[in-house]
Amino acid sequence: MAVFKQPGSNNWSYEFNFNGHRVRKSTKQTNRRVAEQMEAAHKTQLAKGEVGIETREPVPRLREFRERFLEAIKVEKGAATAEWYTQLMTIILRDEKLSGLKLDQIDEAAVGRYAETRSRQRTRHKKVKRRVSPATVNRELACLRRLLRLAHEWKLIQRIPRIRLLAGERQREFIINRKDEPNYLAACPGPLADVAAFLIDTGFRVGEACSLEWAQVQLDPADGSQCGFVTVLGSKAKSKRARSVPLTARAAGILKRLKPPKATGYVFRDADGAGLVETSLAHTHKRVRELLKMPTEFVLHTLRHSFGTRLGEGGADAFTIMRLMGHSSVTTSQRYVHPTPETLERAMRKMEMFGVEVSGVPLKVPIVADHQNPRVQ
Repeated sequence: MAVFKQPGSNNWSYEFNFNGHRVRKSTKQTNRRVAEQMEAAHKTQLAKGEVGIETREPVPRLREFRERFLEAIKVEKGAATAEWYTQLMTIILRDEKLSGLKLDQIDEAAVGRYAETRSRQRTRHKKVKRRVSPATVNRELACLRRLLRLAHEWKLIQRIPRIRLLAGERQREFIINRKDEPNYLAACPGPLADVAAFLIDTGFRVGEACSLEWAQVQLDPADGSQCGFVTVLGSKAKSKRARSVPLTARAAGILKRLKPPKATGYVFRDADGAGLVETSLAHTHKRVRELLKMPTEFVLHTLRHSFGTRLGEGGADAFTIMRLMGHSSVTTSQRYVHPTPETLERAMRKMEMFGVEVSGVPLKVPIVADHQNPRVQ
């Protein structure tokens, strides 16, 4: 391109390509001939290597970027999270078309094709062969999106394609209610009963409970507090943020009963002193669930959802729930609160009663203030 003037300016500018790079600069000159001479001089300097242009790192293919991406995740989020991303990347790279693309070639069309192809595939389960669920595909798309964002941060690509998650993802809504809880805990053998009750009362993730050590437990109330607390270390938390959770009377009672004379090592352990394993607890929980004929949606992580829901029922705001559960955003906390029909009815009754109190005019229709109380006219 020859020299040109920007709209509204009297000064000449020039623009040209050099070795695939666009060079654009204002001469700050009103004389066109001088501007053309400056453009020619700049080209000569570039040809002689007198002016450096930032050389971009060659764009790798998706499969070539795998290890660099996983190493970055390991440094940022820890080994456990890196292992999760490793499993997702293994699945993604099975798609030869996608894995062979350079990162800057992965656009909306390529991502859409992958999502469509993946949705038609069947699971690799030995016994049950079913279509891959939207939730599974969405986890893979989220992994790919994280990878491309990182590549963009490192200036390997110029733009990040817009990755749309699939609709139809089923959210886990089941929580254990207070009526079924005693029967479930009574059916739990050994360590699971203590762990399950602790999860309900603290909202810990299963992994956080399994890795809990006595050094993180404070049974005596601190100054100004009325109860003890347990601390989740940042290195053990999914969000990498430490948090402290006050103890309920039941949770404190469990810890006091389990506390050995020399309080060191893991809190929840086997009879031989070894720490509990998440998968072992999950298998035991499954047997109890099947024995009690409870829904398959009832997994150990459900107890964390139950904790969040009960916080909401108790009047906790979203920011308090976020803090106690160790979430990185209020949006995440909202997904953990599942109001029961009874809670919704109670909220409506409170709203209706509040209207009566404010107006001072009694309603003609009787209002049930509470299941245990008589009707209020």
